[in-house]
Amino acid sequence: MIPLEWGEIEGLALGELRGRPDDGIVRRVHDDSRDARPGDLFVALNTGVRFVDDALAAGGATLVPEDQEAALATLARLVRGRSDAAVVAVVGSTGKTTTKDALGALCGAVTPTVAAYASKNNELGLPLTVLRLEPETRVLVAEMGMRGLGQIAELCEVARPTVALVTSIGPEHLEVVGTVENVARANAEAIEALPKGGIAVVPADEPLLEPYLRDDLDVRRFDRGAVERDGEAWLFPVGEREIRLELPFTQRHLAGNVVGALTAYCALGLPLDRASEGASRISMSRWRGEVHGLHGGGFVVNDAYNANPVSMRAALLDLAERSDGRRRVAILGQMAELGADSVRYHADIASLLDELGIEVVVAVGDEARLYLSGRDDGIAVPDAGAFDPIAAVLRPGDAILVKGSRSVGLEGIPGLIQKHSLGW
Repeated sequence: MIPLEWGEIEGLALGELRGRPDDGIVRRVHDDSRDARPGDLFVALNTGVRFVDDALAAGGATLVPEDQEAALATLARLVRGRSDAAVVAVVGSTGKTTTKDALGALCGAVTPTVAAYASKNNELGLPLTVLRLEPETRVLVAEMGMRGLGQIAELCEVARPTVALVTSIGPEHLEVVGTVENVARANAEAIEALPKGGIAVVPADEPLLEPYLRDDLDVRRFDRGAVERDGEAWLFPVGEREIRLELPFTQRHLAGNVVGALTAYCALGLPLDRASEGASRISMSRWRGEVHGLHGGGFVVNDAYNANPVSMRAALLDLAERSDGRRRVAILGQMAELGADSVRYHADIASLLDELGIEVVVAVGDEARLYLSGRDDGIAVPDAGAFDPIAAVLRPGDAILVKGSRSVGLEGIPGLIQKHSLGW
């Protein structure tokens, strides 16, 4: 981290400070007491107050903030103000974390880069990412989540992005924002936060973003539909060039996220000729399209981190494409926060399941029963803990997808399926 003097932190009056470093310099700010060491400032968030003494014993300084979000934001703004790094705000309805992971790997191979861990994209996670800026950092890749109008704008006040990368616009958090037009408006707050000459990287086929693309911005567009498979690699159109890269996954929708990352990478002035170096480093955050082989010749895809109509459709199309003659099993939870049109969106997925001819559909939770509309052979289970009825319908050689919103908690099911397959 860019060092901060203890005296200036004291002057901010953020809460109770203890354990002043011997040299009066704080070199790292974080929220993990287990990793505390001399020169650190451990910020006790939520139940972290129980571990203040542990952090002090390890040689770290501690802060118990009066307002944890405000405290982190204040510290992060202080560090951000001392960095001339390019800051990329990754926003959008789907694919944010995959795109952030890909862009972080691409940039990190050629220049000092900080990228957000996992999905640290809220009022706590975003400042913690900014607080990892080092004096030599040239690129910061920050993910920003949206759960209402104004939230991304607040995160941008902390991160001060110079590049906004919008992955997609689609139905998400409609219970909060009401319409897809407002989804675009909320995500476009990252574009509105850009300075004159800032870079907006947007999907080529998204008219809802057009009103926010100011004349004083450098606008770059990417086209998911133009990404093509080429043997074991993928072909990506980036500006006037076509880039061939091998990736650590085969899903078409994940490769579609990479083209957005490549477009931002190019816009940052980084060398496309070296993109293969970063591509080899791409590692997806957990529960996003993880493919695990099963005894008996089948596989299970753990895509249980989250779901909305766009990502659910992409995952089902991928299941159909990669099944290669196997019987297909879709274990699906509800898509949450879709507001008044929730029934319609779930019915659309039910129609897609029929269109694709998915042989077995398991609906997890009450609202997920909508996936079984018109299907006599569907299976409904009450929650993610009801594994026995799921296991009863599985067979050796199945191609299985597990996907649903985080609130359903399906992420443990793929592991149970792997253990179950040991008996096949």
